[in-house]
Amino acid sequence: MNKLNAFLALLSGNFDNAEQFEAKKADQPDFPYARHVNTVCNDKISHLPADFQGAFLLEESYYTAKGNTHATPHLFLFTEEEGGIRLTSYEIPAGYDKNTFTYQNLQEIDFRDLKLSEKFTPALYVEKDGVWEGGSVSMFSPVLKFTLFERFSSQCLEVSESMEVNGKKTFGYDEPILYKRAD
Repeated sequence: MNKLNAFLALLSGNFDNAEQFEAKKADQPDFPYARHVNTVCNDKISHLPADFQGAFLLEESYYTAKGNTHATPHLFLFTEEEGGIRLTSYEIPAGYDKNTFTYQNLQEIDFRDLKLSEKFTPALYVEKDGVWEGGSVSMFSPVLKFTLFERFSSQCLEVSESMEVNGKKTFGYDEPILYKRAD
């Protein structure tokens, strides 16, 4: 659990890419301003097994590009394994949607009602010299591929995400979004 706690300490809190956004907005006007609010939320989940060793984290992501802001919240379970830290994705719980699923709005939810995301391939993060790296490739449909690669350190959360339809990129940026702690 010590590695998991250290990992979650890096990942929990408020982050944004304000520094990167300011540097890019003149040359790359479509590059987003992005924020993450990451909160461990086991305290809001009832009926966790007595021997439960993981941590649920609610990731609230907000991307602003071309004047429009889009929320993309996720519920992740992090567990410590011999090889590193595993991220497993869960569906947004019943009664919430992408605009209402926030830690502030989160009422108690029953562990037994949570549903694993069948589309997302779990990611494994491995520590190398104080930096955690990992990711996964998920086939959301026979033609829709989602690729995730992340690097976490005390200085920055580096996130690369892309979507491809039939091999053509439909979402993502040529370089990772660099989130720095904002709180």
